Amino acid sequence: MRELIEKAIREVLGADAAFVVERPRALSHGDYSTNAALVGKVDPHELSSKLRSLLSSNEVEKIEVVGKFINFYLSREALIPKEQKIPQLNAGKKIMVEYTDPNPFKEFHIGHLMSNAIGESIARLLEASGAKVIRANYQGDVGLHVAKAIWGKTQKSDTSWGEAYTYGSQEYENKKAEIDEINKKVYEKSDAQINALYDAGRKESLERFDEIYKTLGTKFNKYFFESETSPKGLILVQKHPEVFEQSEGATVFHGAHTRVFVTSRGLPTYEAKDLGLLELKKETENMDESITITANEQSDYFSVVLAAAKKVPEIEDIAKKTKHVSHGMMRFADSKMSSRTGNVITGESLLADLTVAARGREDVAVGAIKYTVLKSGSGKDIIFDPEKSLSLEGDSGPYLQYALVRARALLRKASGATVTEFVTPQSKTLERVLVHYSDAVARAAKEMEPHCVTTYLTELAAEFNSWYAAERAIVDGTIAGYTLSLVKVVEHTLSQGLNLLGIPTPEEM
Repeated sequence: MRELIEKAIREVLGADAAFVVERPRALSHGDYSTNAALVGKVDPHELSSKLRSLLSSNEVEKIEVVGKFINFYLSREALIPKEQKIPQLNAGKKIMVEYTDPNPFKEFHIGHLMSNAIGESIARLLEASGAKVIRANYQGDVGLHVAKAIWGKTQKSDTSWGEAYTYGSQEYENKKAEIDEINKKVYEKSDAQINALYDAGRKESLERFDEIYKTLGTKFNKYFFESETSPKGLILVQKHPEVFEQSEGATVFHGAHTRVFVTSRGLPTYEAKDLGLLELKKETENMDESITITANEQSDYFSVVLAAAKKVPEIEDIAKKTKHVSHGMMRFADSKMSSRTGNVITGESLLADLTVAARGREDVAVGAIKYTVLKSGSGKDIIFDPEKSLSLEGDSGPYLQYALVRARALLRKASGATVTEFVTPQSKTLERVLVHYSDAVARAAKEMEPHCVTTYLTELAAEFNSWYAAERAIVDGTIAGYTLSLVKVVEHTLSQGLNLLGIPTPEEM
């Protein structure tokens, strides 16, 4: 319906008119509202009259002028629940979404969990809006963290790789020369013992990550590794002295701030590796857009790296197609998570602890975590409260899952009932919420903001639960045809919406 209203306004004001048609904050102000009269500098009553002649009464029952704004009240026919088509805003586009990006030899921490939840939902939203999505995961299998873990393993062979890394980090200042030498040997592959430890740790880490991805409902199309991007990035930096300068033995780039791309030991930094990653992405896929999702702590980093990349001819085109989407931090009792200390709540441990609290229901735990991450706008920090995240009282993943389970249970019960004639009753708030599903998804896809869907589904679940409490859907073994149709649409919308968020859709709870 929003598209029909927009089309009618353009017929009056012209194709280039800048206005918005959106859902009002209060139902009392209609189902849609526009600022077209204000931005078009026309009389709202005159515009309203012209729109009335263009919009059928079967579509819009009433048009009301309030100040400079025009409100639209949909007809009963337009509010009859039906499955909605998602606007294909990205039809024909190929988009790579890179997210999660854990480092082998280290723990899968909270930041990786957040990146995965956001990235997977954005990937699904882009697919729903018509794009072909390549899910990419960039993992750091070389670098100082690897050397720290390998050194830690040589000192304490019976520890896990995550614990070995933590120990190596704690001892780095005391054992810097030893660990730096291991780092060099990892790059050169010059030591058989180091190579064996490296191969074992990399294999074990990647297998563990794969299990986590399976639990979270993610299947990547492409994996990139720093061992592949390092040589490429090093060559790019060396080829372009007009972009990168020598400074105290290192190679740097002067952007918004100065960053080192090659160390004085001749080793590529994360910055150089990211240049190599851009080249590898370009070689892998001819894409229209590339999206990278990380914590907002890396926003300044990416701004400089992309500024440098746009000056390198081999990768300037892919750099211009690349967008960095950032997320905030997850906090517990106001303490920031860090993988550099031993006292850490990892992504794995949070999922495991929440599964126990959910009485063994891993699907409920995943839903609780993802909802908490996705309900806020991008860049905002999150305070995670385990008890609230599992609540069935509203504003939680399990609350949405339970509403879906309730709808499915009602449909199972209705399968054995007699369906009476399809008679359309007076519209209720539930129908007026349902009609905005496709708009919520379209906005979420356009802005790459999953919280638009999360907020919408929470409202829908609340209205459905209110309707369910007030209505006797099945009476003496019969169900009204309209009621059955309404519940089917609610079930479909909740199921599809939860799927777009990457939240599991259980049959029972």
